[in-house]
Amino acid sequence: MRKIYITLFLAVFTVVNAMSQESLTWHTDMNKAFDIATKENKTLLLFFTGSDWCGWCIKLQNEVLKTPDFENWAKEKVVLVELDFPRRRKLDKELQIQNHQIQKMFNVRGFPTVFFAYPEVTSEGKKNLNTLGSTGYVRGGAKQWLAVANSIVKNN
Repeated sequence: MRKIYITLFLAVFTVVNAMSQESLTWHTDMNKAFDIATKENKTLLLFFTGSDWCGWCIKLQNEVLKTPDFENWAKEKVVLVELDFPRRRKLDKELQIQNHQIQKMFNVRGFPTVFFAYPEVTSEGKKNLNTLGSTGYVRGGAKQWLAVANSIVKNN
């Protein structure tokens, strides 16, 4: 009987621990992210980054995007999309094309850039992205960055 209790305790502990370590999902497929955001009535957060070479991108990741404050905020407010432009590793050709098209659409010229856009499907079935605003690296850590982000997404 004691073995059953120990086994049950370990099973419950494992599940609770796994749930507490659940991390955010960063989508790379824009169509999939668009569909999720539409279904969940959320804003898209488009993170344009040079993940393996851009120092400010890495700084934004470490000081904001990988923090518990950001994680809690993002789960409630946004669907995350990473649009990466690495130099040392290769992306699939389709992903490269998608990322460059979206970069041109939003006229992104520097990294990191974070755009917030609200997805909309028109009566004709066309997909639109309504731009709410953008930001980049903000000094002061997650709380300062989230204050800027909240001011951009407040109307949604």
